Amino acid sequence: MEERVLISLLLDFYGPLLTDKQRMSLQLHHEDDMSLGEIAEELGVSRQAVYDNLQRARHILNDYESKLHLVEQYEQREGLLSQLKENLPEVGANGGILWHLIACQKNCKKPFNP
Repeated sequence: MEERVLISLLLDFYGPLLTDKQRMSLQLHHEDDMSLGEIAEELGVSRQAVYDNLQRARHILNDYESKLHLVEQYEQREGLLSQLKENLPEVGANGGILWHLIACQKNCKKPFNP
């Protein structure tokens, strides 16, 4: 998986567990494509502080993922949903109950653990 996509997913799942500066630094760098110098100016800190925050935040996010596996589980669910959509025929005019359940799972806020 591309690093930007992975960081975005990690931020989605674990971002609230970071400090405000760590989260903001990652968002500005990975999602807004700002340089370290631009982020430093925006946050009023040194370029080195931004670099340190980015490294620390990436390490923290990877540490959370290695323990909790939320992104991994999310990707597995997405893969299963894709397989279901490809392999199961549509039932009824509106897709039937199965397609309704798949749509609900897609929009579900809580993770599904079979």
